[in-house]
Amino acid sequence: MSNIPFPRLQPQADVGPKQILPDLNIKIICPDCRKQVPNIIEEFASGDLVCGDCGLVLGDRIIDTRSEWRTFANDDGDDPSRVGAAANPLLDGSQLDTVISRRDGGSGTARDLNKVHGRANAVKGEKNLLNAYQEITAMSDSIGLTRLIADIAKQLYKRVEEEKLLRGKSTESIIAACIFIACRQENVPRTFKEICVITRVPKKEIGRCFKTLIRTFETNVSTMASEDLMSRFCSMLKLPMEIQKTATELTIKTKELGTLAGKSPVSVAAACIYMASCLYNQPQSTKDVAQVTGVSEVTIKNSYKLLHNEKTSLLDGKKYDYTILPPP
Repeated sequence: MSNIPFPRLQPQADVGPKQILPDLNIKIICPDCRKQVPNIIEEFASGDLVCGDCGLVLGDRIIDTRSEWRTFANDDGDDPSRVGAAANPLLDGSQLDTVISRRDGGSGTARDLNKVHGRANAVKGEKNLLNAYQEITAMSDSIGLTRLIADIAKQLYKRVEEEKLLRGKSTESIIAACIFIACRQENVPRTFKEICVITRVPKKEIGRCFKTLIRTFETNVSTMASEDLMSRFCSMLKLPMEIQKTATELTIKTKELGTLAGKSPVSVAAACIYMASCLYNQPQSTKDVAQVTGVSEVTIKNSYKLLHNEKTSLLDGKKYDYTILPPP
């Protein structure tokens, strides 16, 4: 598998000449000892490269690559580091550009120079990438997604920009599809409706972008199951663990018997949560369940009616009391 995140399922053939790279497998061996595993010591104080076994000097005037322990900062508190910040793998270019300071005593000349210099050295397309990354971070934080999922969505968005895959699609649609795929890949799926709420993109538009990305890139996206949504929905409804376990058992049994065949995983999860809460005398109203799951009350009631008709096959009569279930 390629080291590139989200490689293409069908890689394009290389037409141009291959780039000649330096050979990094060169080993330094002492000519006297000739050991396959040499004991080479770098003496930065004298600037020599010395064999630790026989003492032969192999090189001189080597560069000290260690950190500078002395700092020469002035009273203004400037950063003494001259190596720049850590490279961002989500951006292109060397990222080692010099930045002109904005502080010059209040004349404003340095600020103007900083602005002009920034425009001259701006990498093409980098500003759009940074804006998209900020939107992905803000949207991920709004629904409680981890930083790992946000980074995966950023990597996928960068691959889309590199391949120029979704030309004509809005940035919001691409971002929504990237977040949706990142959630599915990390086994914390979100429904299309939840993504629609935070991105304000129509469901059909997200679906088109999602299908295009799945057909193009190699991803670990699996089919969303009702069990994957159960823990989050029950937590949002503040239901105890035993109700969550019963709802999960109902979901698995329903799938085996095909009671709710053709229903979406979200509808199955909502109906099973409603039925499980009624079995433990902690009934949740269809309105509350609909508000959390994003499923209409009519769909929940119709699905519950099918479950109620097959309650003897779905539930163990010795463990649960069917009589407390409300009529559909």
